[in-house]
Amino acid sequence: MSDLDCRIFGDTFYSDMLVRFSHCDPAGIVFYPQYFIMFNGLVEDWFNQGLGVNYARYITERRLGFPIVKLECDFVAPSKIGEIITLGLKLEKLGKSSMQIAVVCRYREEERLRARFVLVAMDLERQRAQPVPDDLRGLMLGFQQGQFDINNL
Repeated sequence: MSDLDCRIFGDTFYSDMLVRFSHCDPAGIVFYPQYFIMFNGLVEDWFNQGLGVNYARYITERRLGFPIVKLECDFVAPSKIGEIITLGLKLEKLGKSSMQIAVVCRYREEERLRARFVLVAMDLERQRAQPVPDDLRGLMLGFQQGQFDINNL
């Protein structure tokens, strides 16, 4: 997803994204399901760049996935082709096998979307929830406590 810049301020991971033609409906605004694809890209960027963990290896080598099991979304204002929007990700709650994520999408200072979703750590072989691995849990807790700084890398 990361077309542009990623950064962390406090306990929030931010990723800028260009709204492309492929994201839009014929009116030139983001077709709402495209946001859900953006959310997955945002989570991948958070793992890769925010937490310093290779997301693809979790799936291909560790056989651990992170599907969305619950999703709430408020569409506040439309985003348009050519705009650079900023998605902010905050880890609100970390459970045994789940994590609650809040996302805010802005264009400049204007809020475009608010979402909250729950991801579950899933054993891809057994297709069942499993506890978040200790190494990943430690990174997520550090992020949640504002201990990460990727801004000067």
